[in-house]
Amino acid sequence: MPQTPVPRLGQAPAKLGRNEFHLQFRRAYADPAFDTVKDALAEVEEIAWDNYSHGHKAPLTAPAGPGFADPDYLLSVEWKATRDRLLAAEKTQRDPATRSRVLLICGAARNDGSCASEISKTFRMTQWAREILEAEGIEVDLLDLSLLTSSYDLHIHPCKACVSTAMPLCHWPCSCYPNHGTRQTNDWMAEIYEKWTAAHGVIILTPVYWYQTPGVLKLMIDRLVCADGGNPDPTTTQGKKAELAKALEIAGWNYPKHLAGRAYGLVVHGDVAGIEGVRRGLSDWLDWMGLIDAGALSRLDRYIGYYKSYADSHAALDRDHFVQDEIRNVARAVAQTVAGLRSGIVTAADVGLHAPRPK
Repeated sequence: MPQTPVPRLGQAPAKLGRNEFHLQFRRAYADPAFDTVKDALAEVEEIAWDNYSHGHKAPLTAPAGPGFADPDYLLSVEWKATRDRLLAAEKTQRDPATRSRVLLICGAARNDGSCASEISKTFRMTQWAREILEAEGIEVDLLDLSLLTSSYDLHIHPCKACVSTAMPLCHWPCSCYPNHGTRQTNDWMAEIYEKWTAAHGVIILTPVYWYQTPGVLKLMIDRLVCADGGNPDPTTTQGKKAELAKALEIAGWNYPKHLAGRAYGLVVHGDVAGIEGVRRGLSDWLDWMGLIDAGALSRLDRYIGYYKSYADSHAALDRDHFVQDEIRNVARAVAQTVAGLRSGIVTAADVGLHAPRPK
């Protein structure tokens, strides 16, 4: 039996002191309007300090119950509720009697409810794709990631890369959040995991920001690492005990692909450079997770208003009827592939094959 590696330590800074915590806590209440409730805020701050200093990550817990390796282990009530919703969504997704469902993801950070003061071209593209899908009788679920820039206290907190410590430490769904002790709450990913699980197909539509995917999209991508090899039973690692997770992986881990078998399409657009790299990176990521591309016409990268004024970019899209029709073809290709996969007519070319190096 190989020896379990010992976790390497020494990077994390010391916890905040009481005065530092006070300054950090009060930054969220700089508006003078809060001065009228300063005494109440001081009481809330004292409770928040106690939660932080004692590491109250998951203050509401309950025994895991049947189906877990350790049914008596106290799991986060919030995590277990998310896990139960995913199980229900998966059951519905696999039921052949249900309508096909496609998740449309708008990856732009811009909308007219934020400082940008205008809708994104990407959002318009999602509407063209939606019209095609709905005409095919497909249920459409729209995930507009720009809401992160315009909604109150809505977050996709960053991935903590538990997987790099050991794959079984990365739980499906992610158990890193919420962390009430550090006020890392209101994490949108619990809902987003459910959307992905319920879908038979996914279309990601995104602009290019500085040769890369927008930050709002990358946050979601990183947090989906738990869908590729993640551990569905946190009791096996007693929460986040790295030693137990390392021992599980060393003993042999099967790296379950929780979202495999769904169809996908891509629309990547830019104005100067980067579209091919972003489209290729997204394709490689989705392929690795076990999703199935819907053919050559489902993977689109195009320039819109190449080296033209940003101020006139929507008009450039209005004039580009070829791109508009190509976006509609992405939706048609995904719709056809979803129908083929669900009927058994279409299968992945590598079905039945197993990667010699699963992760």
